[in-house]
Amino acid sequence: MSKACCPPPTAPRPHKHQQPHDDAAHDHDHDDGHGHDHGPATARDWVRMGLALLMALVAEGLHFLAPETWPWKVAGMGVALAAIALAGTEVFQQGLAALRRGQLNINALMAVAVTGAFLIGQWPEAAMVMALYSLAELIEARSVERARHAISGLLALSPPQAEVRQANGQWALVDAKAVAVGATVRVKPGERFALDGRITAGHSAADQSPITGESIPVDKGPGDEVFAGTINQHGALEFEVSKPAGDTVLARIIHAVEQAQSKRAPTQRFVDRFAAVYTPAVFAFALAVALLGPLLFGWPWLTAVYKALVLLVIACPCALVISTPVTVVSGLAAAARRGILIKGGVYLEDARRLRVLAVDKTGTVTEGKPRLVAQAVLPGTPAPERVLAIARGLAARSDHPVSKAIAAGLDTAASAIDGFAAEPGRGVRGQVEGQAYALGNHRWMEERQQCSPELEALMREHEAEGRTVTLLAGDQGVLALFAVADTTKATSRQAVEELNALGITTVMLTGDNLATAQAIAAQVGIGEVRANLLPQDKLDAIEALRAQGDVGMVGDGINDGPALSAARIGFGMGGAGNDTAMEAADVIVMNDDLRKVPETIRLSRCTHAVLWQNIALALGIKLVFLLLAVFDSATMWMAVFADMGASLLVVFNGLRLLRAKTQ
Repeated sequence: MSKACCPPPTAPRPHKHQQPHDDAAHDHDHDDGHGHDHGPATARDWVRMGLALLMALVAEGLHFLAPETWPWKVAGMGVALAAIALAGTEVFQQGLAALRRGQLNINALMAVAVTGAFLIGQWPEAAMVMALYSLAELIEARSVERARHAISGLLALSPPQAEVRQANGQWALVDAKAVAVGATVRVKPGERFALDGRITAGHSAADQSPITGESIPVDKGPGDEVFAGTINQHGALEFEVSKPAGDTVLARIIHAVEQAQSKRAPTQRFVDRFAAVYTPAVFAFALAVALLGPLLFGWPWLTAVYKALVLLVIACPCALVISTPVTVVSGLAAAARRGILIKGGVYLEDARRLRVLAVDKTGTVTEGKPRLVAQAVLPGTPAPERVLAIARGLAARSDHPVSKAIAAGLDTAASAIDGFAAEPGRGVRGQVEGQAYALGNHRWMEERQQCSPELEALMREHEAEGRTVTLLAGDQGVLALFAVADTTKATSRQAVEELNALGITTVMLTGDNLATAQAIAAQVGIGEVRANLLPQDKLDAIEALRAQGDVGMVGDGINDGPALSAARIGFGMGGAGNDTAMEAADVIVMNDDLRKVPETIRLSRCTHAVLWQNIALALGIKLVFLLLAVFDSATMWMAVFADMGASLLVVFNGLRLLRAKTQ
C-alpha cells in the first residue's frame, strides 16, 4: 500500500471515552442486528455446506437433464428442499424471527426470496441461491474471525503458570492467577514472563515486541521492569511480582482492545443507519416491481415476481454491513502489532483529522531521565550541607523526573521531611524541624516573590544552555540552585519531520521555563513553544489551539491528564510502564517512541480510505446488478454471486490493513 494511502478548575467535562448508546458492541460472534450470525465455523458446518451445494447441483442437473414428468420433478423438488434445509435452516429461523419483530434484515430478505423462487417453480435456483449464500456466510465469518483474533492471538501470550520461590526456598510451578504480589518468580532463557514485575537477580535481554512493538530486545538487569507476555532471551532471571495476573500490562491491553471494538468509528455508525433505511426501501421497491410490473409494463405475473425476488437477493446489504467492522478491527490489530494501543474505532478513524499536535517536553520529546549537572548554595547561606540535605529530602519524596535527578545527584544524607505536599506544576514543599521549605521551579519562586536580579541572571545562564533550574527556598528567601539537564530522544526530530510532512503543526506545551523549552524545541524542529504552564494552562492552550483545527495532545504524566482529555485525540507515551497514560489517553504508545504518533495518523488515513473503498465497492456492485435485474439481464444465480462476491471483496480488502506498511 502506498504512502499516499497509509501514510479541575473548570466545569466537569464528559469524558470522551463515554460512548452514546448507539455505540454498543457490534458483536459478530452472534446475530449482529442485521441478521448475520458470525459464530466460528466448525468442521461439521463445512461438511453440511458441502452436502447442500452438492444437492443443489443435483437439483440443477435434474431440472435440465431429467424428463419433464411429475416423478422427476418431485424428485428434483425433494433434492432442492433437502439442500435448502441443510444450508438455510438458521437463515429461515432468524429471518422469520426478524419478520415477527417487524424487521427486515438480511436473513429475512433471503428467506422471502428463496421461498418465493421455490413457489413459482424456480426450485433449482432457490436451492443453489441458499447453498451459495450460506457458503459465502461461512467464508465471510472465517475472515471476520481472522480479523477479530488478530489482536487476541497476538496478545494472549502470557503462560498459565509461573515458577515461584516457596517459603522453604524451593521452586514450584504455580498457577499465574494465584501468584501474590511480592512473590519471587524465576524465568529461564527462552521462556515468557507470566507476570509483571521488577528484576531482583540476573542479567538478560527481553523481547518486548508483543507489548511495545520494539523489534530489538531490551537489556534487563536488577531494578528493571518486565512485562507479562514478553520473552526472556538469555540468562535466568528472578523478579518480584508487582501486579496480580488480572492487572498486568498485557491483561489491561486485552481489556482495552475488547472495549475498543465496542466504540465504533463514525463511518460504522453511518453504515448502520444507512442499512436500516436501505433494506426496507429495497424491499418496498421489489414489492412494487412484483405488483406494478404487470400493470405498467405488461410483464407476466411470474416474470414480475421473479424480477422482484432477484432484486431482493441483490439488495441484501451483506457487503455493506460487514465492510466497516472488519476494516476497523483489522486497523486496530495492525496498530497493536506496532505497539500502538487504540482504544476504539472512533479514535482510529478520527486521528486522520488532526491538524495541530501539542507535545509535552519531559518524557515525550526528551528521554525524561534528567541528571543533575550543576548545584550552588547561594552566597551568605549558613550551613550549606544542611541546605543540601533538606533539598535531597524534599526531592526524594517526589516522583517528578527533575526531583529524582536532584535526589540521585546529591551525595549528602537526606533530611526527614514533615508535612510533605506536592504543588502540581510548581514543585514540592515540606517542613524540617518546624521550618517551611519549598523546592520548585522559577515560576513558583516568582509567585513567592523570592527572585532577585542576581538570581535571575544566574538562572538565565543555565536556561540558555537548555537546563532546567530548580530552587530551594525557605521563608526568608532562596537558599540553593540546582540545574538539571535532559537529552532529547534520538527519534524525536524524525517524528517531528514526519508530522510536518503530514501537514500537522507541532506545538510544545511544558511547565518548564521558556529558555530551556526553546532550546529543546530547536533541537527537534518544533517551531512554537508555550512554557511555564500549569495543568490548567495546558488545558487552556488546547482550547486556544482549536482555532487552527482538530488538536491532538501527546503526554506522559499526571500534569498532562486534563489536556489529554480535552484534545480530540490524546496520545499517552510509555503505556507499558505508565498507569496514568494507560487511563487518560485514547491512543497509547507502548514504547515511548514519538514516531508512533505519525504512524498512527498514517494508519488512520489508510483505514478511512479502505472504509470508503469498501462502501463504494459494496454499493457500486449492487447498483450495477439492480439495473441488470430491472432490464431483465440478471438471474438469481447472478444475484447471489454478486452478493457473495461483493462481501468477500470488502472483507479481503479490509484484511489488507493487517499487512499494511505505514512507514
